[in-house]
Amino acid sequence: MDVTRRGLAPRTASVERVPATARFLVVLDADSTLIRNEVIELLADEAGRGAEVAAATEAAMRGEVDFATSLRSRVHALAGVPTEAFERAIARIDPTPGVRELIAAVHERGGVVGVVSGGFHEVLDTVAPDLGVDLWRANRLVAVDGALTGEVDGDIVDARAKADTLRRWADELGVSLPLTFAIGDGANDLEMMATAGLGLAFNAKPAVRERADLVVGAVDLSQVVALLPR
Repeated sequence: MDVTRRGLAPRTASVERVPATARFLVVLDADSTLIRNEVIELLADEAGRGAEVAAATEAAMRGEVDFATSLRSRVHALAGVPTEAFERAIARIDPTPGVRELIAAVHERGGVVGVVSGGFHEVLDTVAPDLGVDLWRANRLVAVDGALTGEVDGDIVDARAKADTLRRWADELGVSLPLTFAIGDGANDLEMMATAGLGLAFNAKPAVRERADLVVGAVDLSQVVALLPR
């Protein structure tokens, strides 16, 4: 599992600045949840294929196509994009309203915040610690000679991987599943949301709203604070 913990370099297995135990765990999707952007679309803009990739992303989030197959196809469209594009993508990131308030409230109440994403470590490794996230997991892209090859490095973080990650983090932190929260917007978040004690649809597609335990109406993550243990 490719996991990063706040304050440490990628791929480490150590725990630092993350408590050995926690009162509860909140796990969010990244794109269109933690942040308002879809990172793969920002990168595809660099190849002049932003609209094409955006349409494919929308179909995947609605659950119309297999996520892993769709992601590999969309990543293929990134072939030739220079790795400097990551910095330009990061500069365009727009954190979701209320995200800092939610993360601060989780920490104040003894919880831990994780993010598990079908997006990319190359961007999340900067964005997640800046927002105060404790744990994060995402895909990695293959690059050769300063340019993307259009391939994903290793297994794809799909719906099952998201659910498995939530379970693993909860187990490592000594948090029972009823004290876990999962927040997501797309079909690939549904398994994670079903695994958690409370699955929250946020900025979500209709199929996700229908199957969530609760739907957050406004695009404001601070509304989740009222649901946290005190």
